[in-house]
This record gives sequence, C-alpha cells and structure tokens, in this order.
Amino acid sequence: MSGLFDPLLPIVRLLPPETAHRATIRALTFRNTPHVPAPDPPSLRLRLWNRDFPNPIGLAAGFDKDAEVPDAMLGFGFGFVETGTVTPRPQPGNPKPRLFRLREDSALINRLGFNNRGLDAFRARLARRRGRGIVGANIGKNKESADAAADYVAGVEALAPLADYLVVNVSSPNTPGLRDLQRKRTLLTLVAALKFARAKAVPTDPPPLLLKIAPDLAEEERAEIAEAVLETGIDGLVISNTTIARPSTLRSAQAREQGGLSGPPLLAPSTALVWDMHRRTGGRVPIVGVGGISGGADAYAKIRAGASLVQLYTALVYQGPGLIERVKRELAALLERDGHASIAAAVGTAPPS
Repeated sequence: MSGLFDPLLPIVRLLPPETAHRATIRALTFRNTPHVPAPDPPSLRLRLWNRDFPNPIGLAAGFDKDAEVPDAMLGFGFGFVETGTVTPRPQPGNPKPRLFRLREDSALINRLGFNNRGLDAFRARLARRRGRGIVGANIGKNKESADAAADYVAGVEALAPLADYLVVNVSSPNTPGLRDLQRKRTLLTLVAALKFARAKAVPTDPPPLLLKIAPDLAEEERAEIAEAVLETGIDGLVISNTTIARPSTLRSAQAREQGGLSGPPLLAPSTALVWDMHRRTGGRVPIVGVGGISGGADAYAKIRAGASLVQLYTALVYQGPGLIERVKRELAALLERDGHASIAAAVGTAPPS
C-alpha cells in the first residue's frame, strides 16, 4: 500500500506543511478501509496489557488528531496507531502558521495547540471503525478550561469503551500550564480520578492508561513522576513529547520558531529519558519510546533502553510510509544479530550510547 503514496512525496512537500498534512488525511480517507498487511516476523510480535501487537512500531499521536484514518494507517504495517490529541470541546488551536519543516535537520517544529474537532466527533468515528488492530486515543484538556481533571475524566469516560489504550497528554509545550500537571501531587490526584472513571466506564478488562511526559524534565521532576507512576499503578509511560530545547547543531532557518521540536534532534534526549525512567521504575512499568526514530537502529536503541513499544511520525513526512516496513525489517535483523528471539528479550538490555 505504501507504493501508492511514496511517489507523491515530492509533490506533497511543495505544499505548506499544514496544507500538505490535511491533503494527506483527505487522500487517506478514501482508503480508510480494513487492509491486512503481510504477517510480521515472529520476533517482532509481543503481548502487552493483555493485547497482542503484531509488531512494536506505532504511529505517534498528532498525525490523526480526529481519528479519521486509523485503519488506513494500520494498513501500512503499523503494529498500532495512536489517535488524538482530542479535547472535550472543539478548538481551533494556535494562530497559523504553526507547523514548520526544518528540512536540513529532517525535523519539525509545531505549535498547533491541540487543534481538533472535539470529543463527540472523535468518539463517533472510533465507534464506526470496521477494521481490526490496536488503536489508542490520546486525550488532553481545552486551553481555556478551568478544570483540567474534568477534561481528562470526560475523555476517559467517552473513549474507554472504544480505544485499545488511553494516553493522558500532560506534556505538550503548546498549551499554557499543561506541563505543570506533571508534578507528583497533581498526578496522584489526576490518575486516581481517571482510574475511577475508567472502572465505571469499562468494569471488565479496561484499556490500559498511559502517561505521556516531556523530555525537558529536571532531575526532581523525573523523580516525582517515577514515584507517582509507581504509587498510582498507572499502566505505562509514553516517552516523550516534543522538546522546547534548540540544540546548537540545528541548521535550518526556522530552527528558532516557538513550539515543540521533533525528529532526529529529539532522538538522543528522549532515548536517554527512556533509560532513566526504566531505571527509576525498576523496569516494572511498560514504556512506549517516541522521538526521532527514522530507522531500525533508532527503534532498537529505544527498546534496549527500556521501551517495549516505539512510535514514529516526523520521519514519515520526509521518508513516506515505505519507512514502516524498512524499520521492521532492520529491527528484525538487529534482534537476530544479537540473539534475541523476541522484542521482550531485548527490552532494557543496554543504555543508550
């Protein structure tokens, strides 16, 4: 299926970034029908949270904000797809332009601000899905909301019966005050409320609840999050969101735009954070590693640092959907090279270099 889209990449990249993204989503809606890709190598399969993943390569949140094309994306060979971020009420997001290509760095900067059509439309689309495969939902708060916890509870109540997993996004740099929710005392209260809402919505075999954190955390903040994760019994971590840092190695003219940076410059710090949180939690909390993956070696580095699953997005902008099969092929070869019969055998075996 990727062969239909990869030749169009040079044309799509002539469009402004957000226009190109919208055009891609529209094109995919015509192919958002169930399509089962070829089986993956047995070494890539894993079972986590009582769910069977055909491979550990997922699509990160941000691409399909409104759950319009999850089945089309699964058809490209992803092991799972994360939709959202969705907020209870529709919101336009920040003023345009707000998405920037850093071509020389194969990176992106975005300050989109949770632009989405709201929870009702999102829920209706998930309810109409005809395909199979693991689809998660990333939930957030409205920018002007005075009660952040109520917004997240609304997301859990609406989507727990439909999503295969839920991600609590408290780490986007583009919603004022959002990252303050990563402090321990706030997390303890928030996660307790969300677990209660989830139990009411789905009493039996509820979807796992994950927390997405920022890469720009101080030592004290990392310690607090690790403690909160263990005390609340949350099901997993997504590490990490985009970064507000601007490495001196960036070459693109738009490198100083405000917003979150993603792509290869995020690979090293996000992978280091995977290792750190894996260590702090004693390997007891499954981790989804995201940030800067553009090949099988990058995915493998995150897995060896402690991630059971990984996600990518920015590299698709530059390499197209053919990237997915290449990452899986390279990852399977690396597992075989090191004598690992499964992804699970490689998790947490080596710190990032």
